[in-house]
Amino acid sequence: MLRFMAIRFGRALITMFMVLVIAFITLRLSGTPFAMMFPEGITDEHQAALEAKYGFDRPIWEQFIVYLGDIASGNFGRSLYTSQPVWMMYAVRMPATLMVGGLALLLAIAIGIPLGAAAALYRGRASTSAGMGLAFLGYAVPHFVIGIGLILFFGYYLALLPATGLETPNHYILPVVTLAIPMIAAIARFMRAAMLDAIGHDYVTTALSKGLTDRRIARIHILRNAMIPLITVLGLEIAGLLNGSIFVEAVFSLPGVGRVLIDAVQGRDYPVLQFGVIAYAAIVVSVNLLVDLAYVVADPRVRLEK
Repeated sequence: MLRFMAIRFGRALITMFMVLVIAFITLRLSGTPFAMMFPEGITDEHQAALEAKYGFDRPIWEQFIVYLGDIASGNFGRSLYTSQPVWMMYAVRMPATLMVGGLALLLAIAIGIPLGAAAALYRGRASTSAGMGLAFLGYAVPHFVIGIGLILFFGYYLALLPATGLETPNHYILPVVTLAIPMIAAIARFMRAAMLDAIGHDYVTTALSKGLTDRRIARIHILRNAMIPLITVLGLEIAGLLNGSIFVEAVFSLPGVGRVLIDAVQGRDYPVLQFGVIAYAAIVVSVNLLVDLAYVVADPRVRLEK
């Protein structure tokens, strides 16, 4: 098990370093931020002075070495526009993003797993077929389309729920549901497939021959074994929450990290963008490591992997 996790951790470190290199180089190749900072234009002398101030006049490999040294010392830089430490800009906005994303994930798990299990155990019924049809639809529609539709229906026409901000508990309903709908669809679809695969295994036939009830077989043998591959889907959905949150936070004007990233992209704020990319990659890599660890715990056969 230790060797298994050591290999995974080594791959994670390599992945993080590659993300760091790619993000640093591509941001530098996109152009300097001074055209965004001074839309009225600046002189060549002024631009040269700014490049010298921020170190952009150095060779890119030298800039990268300096940046690695700063990261090693815990210095992730300051915003080119506000001079705030970038970690503070994200730390202030992160609670809102985590709250909305966490509630959406809980809602998706609470609905998606039972829906997928019911669709597998009671396949052929009109109700389960309709539920899976809605799941396919929810998976196909982008977050921002779902969000705009919910705003128009519940916020504008019915005037039942607020459509912007996070001031009250009611403000969380629409963005949480918007984030949860595609996840519900993905979890339900995969859960149904995993359950159907588990139903066809020999251990289910053996359990039937022993006279076990359908409910006991479904709970102990089918559902339990179907949950193991579902770990992968849950890991991917957790990692994908940040992608969806960027669009959802823009649609609902939420005070989360999505707004910080959008502003940084528009202004080419290198330090803010670099920290955002690194933080996102770190979350994805960490989730993948946790998924691998969960596999080891849930399925002892993984420990035999070479």
